Amino acid sequence: MILSTAYLPPVQYFALVASGMTLSPDRVSPSRVYLEACESYRKQSYRNRCYILSPGGVEMLQVPVVHDGARLITDIRVDYSTPWVEKTFRTLDTAYYTSAFYEYYRDDLMAVYDARPATLWELNSRLTSYLLGKTGISAELIPTADFTLNADDDWRERIDPKKPDTILRDLGLDRPYYQVFADRHGFQPGLSVIDLLFNEGPDSILWLK
Repeated sequence: MILSTAYLPPVQYFALVASGMTLSPDRVSPSRVYLEACESYRKQSYRNRCYILSPGGVEMLQVPVVHDGARLITDIRVDYSTPWVEKTFRTLDTAYYTSAFYEYYRDDLMAVYDARPATLWELNSRLTSYLLGKTGISAELIPTADFTLNADDDWRERIDPKKPDTILRDLGLDRPYYQVFADRHGFQPGLSVIDLLFNEGPDSILWLK
């Protein structure tokens, strides 16, 4: 399986990773995932944005990047010249302070941001690794060594905020979970996996697998 890097990836991204993990009574075989490290950065994608459910409805969170001519995804630097981290956590606090599990994950999640990873690749990798652990998904994440145009099991361009997909339906996971503001806005599919984690906690794996 090959995926592009993603910022606080959507649930379908994590469901795909979980689909490659094998559970048995005596052992866990991790999913083997290649992350595309040799592609050019693409704007308006999940590479630097995600979506959550806030009191006002679906809301986008975005990582600002430095526009210095770099194109390779691993070279794209995070722009810390504005207080976007503080804004992000104010938004998360407003959206999830009443959820069942937010308080259990907030400080550890903030620690990733406080470390100020220099590149978008590093930030995404640290967040994804953290969230994999907390959702109970065992996965080996392997950066690609070169760019392959026609890779097997290729999901690099199939998970996109501008393109509808049927991933959850195809995996038999097209079902709701608890969302804080579903009473106002109805269940919203395809949000960041943090929406699932903050609402379902350790039971997230039961929804993803």
